[in-house]
Amino acid sequence: MECTHNRVYDRYFDQLDRSGHSTRDADIALIAGLGVRAVRYPVLWERVAPNGIARADWSWTDRRLTDLRARGLRVIAGLVHHGSGPASTNLLDPSFPAALAEYARAVAVRYPWLRGFTPVNEPLTTARFSALYGHWYPHARDDLAFARALLAQCRATVLAMAAIREVTPGARLIQTEDLGKTFSTPRLGYQAAFENERRWLSLDLLSGRVGPQHPLWPWLVGVGIEERELRWFEDHACPPDIVGLNHYMTSQRFLDERLPLYPEAAHGGNGRQRYADVEAVRARRAGIERPRDLLGAAWERYGLPLAITEVHTWSTREEQMRWFMEAWDDARAVRARGVDVRAVTAWAVFGAYDWDRLATSEGDHYEPGAFDVSSGAPRLTALGSLLREVGAGRRPAHPALPGTPWWRRPERMRYGPVRVGARGSSTGARATLPLLVTGGGGTLGRALGCACDERALCHRTTARAELDITDASAVRDALAAIRPWAVINAAGYVRVDEAESDARCWSENVDGPLVLAEACARAGIPLVTFSSDLVFDGAKGSAYVESDGTSPLSAYGRSKAAAEKGVLERHDRALVVRTSAFFGPLDRYNFVTATVTALAEGRTVAAASDVTVSPTYVPDLVTAVLDLLIDGESGIWHLAQRGSITWAEFGRAAAQAVGVDDRLLRPVQAGQMGWLARRPANSALASARGVLMPRLEDA
Repeated sequence: MECTHNRVYDRYFDQLDRSGHSTRDADIALIAGLGVRAVRYPVLWERVAPNGIARADWSWTDRRLTDLRARGLRVIAGLVHHGSGPASTNLLDPSFPAALAEYARAVAVRYPWLRGFTPVNEPLTTARFSALYGHWYPHARDDLAFARALLAQCRATVLAMAAIREVTPGARLIQTEDLGKTFSTPRLGYQAAFENERRWLSLDLLSGRVGPQHPLWPWLVGVGIEERELRWFEDHACPPDIVGLNHYMTSQRFLDERLPLYPEAAHGGNGRQRYADVEAVRARRAGIERPRDLLGAAWERYGLPLAITEVHTWSTREEQMRWFMEAWDDARAVRARGVDVRAVTAWAVFGAYDWDRLATSEGDHYEPGAFDVSSGAPRLTALGSLLREVGAGRRPAHPALPGTPWWRRPERMRYGPVRVGARGSSTGARATLPLLVTGGGGTLGRALGCACDERALCHRTTARAELDITDASAVRDALAAIRPWAVINAAGYVRVDEAESDARCWSENVDGPLVLAEACARAGIPLVTFSSDLVFDGAKGSAYVESDGTSPLSAYGRSKAAAEKGVLERHDRALVVRTSAFFGPLDRYNFVTATVTALAEGRTVAAASDVTVSPTYVPDLVTAVLDLLIDGESGIWHLAQRGSITWAEFGRAAAQAVGVDDRLLRPVQAGQMGWLARRPANSALASARGVLMPRLEDA
């Protein structure tokens, strides 16, 4: 469970509220349904007892822990998760350790059946973010504050476990830490060595290993920590019962003094030398180390039972699955060699919010996990289905899973002396069944092909000359020859005005999709096909959602509405995507490109000021479509950028975004546009099923 409850100045950011988990009791059944054996679950100090233990409110925690216990799930209770305690204390407050220990005792008394505890999650990371970089409260930015914050959390952990064990003698400490690694150029080897020693510091303190012989003893004393404070940990050693390693893509760093090779935002230093600090995956030729390397290093250092206590990446769905399976396979491999690995933990079950800004403010950046909660109701993702397979002891066999993950491919390189373009390839994906994309010569088909290349998804695209989707026998032959695991139909008639008198519109937009639906249903494979906002008449006056009835005004709209109905009647696994007003980099003939080009050349552009739409950036669209297909979704989905805008406003926004003078853009009424087909006054799209698309401003 992502349960960060961090403080930024006087404001708290609560991931349990952001994900909606705090108000959904039914979530516990969903977690149990994944087949997991244990759950890291929040019993957070800041939430339960913000005003002191005497005024603690245990009701929410009582209900949730009782349900988890009844379902046979072992609970590892987290007491502070990237937090600084209630408002009365903080990480630099000398009373913080004793106060947390008092709360820990109260937890143990109330729940004597609990056996697993993480009193403080990732103390080293929290100390860095709160007292070295100043992102979180108490917003300090110096080495001494960092060291004090770290020691306070480690001391709190020792005291908390002592208090818990007085109540529950068999209680175990599962101590989590983000164990990355730092690489560097030869000139910065000394800094990398320091970073790589510091990454173990919280675990070393808890284990009583920080004495005068420790490599960081001189540094700790040098920044102002008294020797007696360090000796205390030697005298009160509290080694973890399980060393928990959290595994994230960006935790492995690369340091390079050649600043011109990197963006200015990456420039920093250590007070004696300036250097860039970037993700190793983007700059290091050898890439990042695998989980097996990190597990091996921890085992060699401590010889204690290990677990991967968080593994997550923000990426496309198949890459999320590949990231988890890499960790799972590595954990099993080192376990087979005698390393005592107990668990791999998927993080986070209901996703996470705004970690792109280090949870320092509220935005709209959401990363799904085993479930996608962007609609408010949890929706199982392909990652969740994969976890069910793993939990049941089966090897996941999703057809999108094979393929070299992006962090192992050459195009991952962005910085340094060697850079590779963004376009990827389906290297390593040929051992699986392909995805078939029809209409490969059009804007949407080409975008889908590019996206499959970049995501290492084995695929086959066909143009109209290769496969006529209105020909039932040709479609049957193609499915038999290609043997796709799914079909995405990007073919279709797109000229809205000409459709009023062109019979090809019905043939291409209705007959073709129905042929595909029948063939895919017989073959037992999913089908994706596309529809339009023009199935609506605009009378609603606000954005349409998936359940709204259709009432098209044009021949084009009628063809799309008929195709929707026919496809869904013929194929219960079909996914129909309604979208609107394409624009993107692969097509010169879209409104944005045409408008800014004309304005830049000094030509007047007329745009309707009384027709509202939800424009769709094609790269975002194909990303969302592929994720939904991989998740196994079906039925009607609305995919367009978040927000609505008139065509005139859209043209002005595009001009401003690229710095083109917009004074020649002329807002007019729809009746002055010369359109042959009627358009709805407001065909904006919204979704009741999930918010998968970025904002229009981002696009």
